[in-house]
Amino acid sequence: MSGRLNGKKAIITGAANGIGRASALLFAKEGANLVLADVNESDLGQVEKEIKDIKGNVLTRKTDVSSEEEIKALISIALEKFTNIDILVNNAGIGGGLDALEEQKSEEWHMVYDINVMGPVYATKHIIAHMKARRSGSIINIASVAGLLSGAGGNAYSASKAALINFTKTSACEVGSFNVRINAICPGLIETGMTQPFFEWARSVGKESQLGKYCELKRAAAPEEVAWAILFLASDEASYMTGQAIPVDGGITASMSVPGRKI
Repeated sequence: MSGRLNGKKAIITGAANGIGRASALLFAKEGANLVLADVNESDLGQVEKEIKDIKGNVLTRKTDVSSEEEIKALISIALEKFTNIDILVNNAGIGGGLDALEEQKSEEWHMVYDINVMGPVYATKHIIAHMKARRSGSIINIASVAGLLSGAGGNAYSASKAALINFTKTSACEVGSFNVRINAICPGLIETGMTQPFFEWARSVGKESQLGKYCELKRAAAPEEVAWAILFLASDEASYMTGQAIPVDGGITASMSVPGRKI
């Protein structure tokens, strides 16, 4: 590895699996000191072990990102451990249901918004004064192509990711003069813990070959392919990028959506 994050300190939420795990391992290999958070303590512990096996510097903490108090505690512990934080990756998220609109419960909408929107809002709110004072920082929100177009997720999930993209832009405009950058990554179809039931269903009904067929690369992606884009935004190589929502989607947002298409 090239050491693109040597000496940097980073917080990654939702780090136990999927894109968060892939990002944590990649960041560690690139020299970052890490604070990792997730509600899944057992899988988070496994990621911690993997990073320590490659001599990485890592601290983990069980955190529910929908709780502002738990987010505040996470950031306080991170600053106590490392003195400063250079990078925040707001990755924790949930998919929500796919029920018809008239059958969706308000509790499900609130839960999706609490985690997918308010989690990044809380984390940004409580780290931003520190980054502004240092006049340095990169925040990466993990949104989705579902926030850019319809047909890529359920109603609550898609609306939450659209909200996160807009929050990325408004907050980036607010803090840009302090040399703090805020961007979003919008993954397409990625095989992660959250999407695993979908992949398993496709395989069970013999439709695995159709996964990803509507994107230009004709396949789903691995979490590591998204992690590389996150690494770029976290690094100094992206020093003139802020307020952007970047699809990592195999080209699906480059072409016109076909109404009602399903695998």
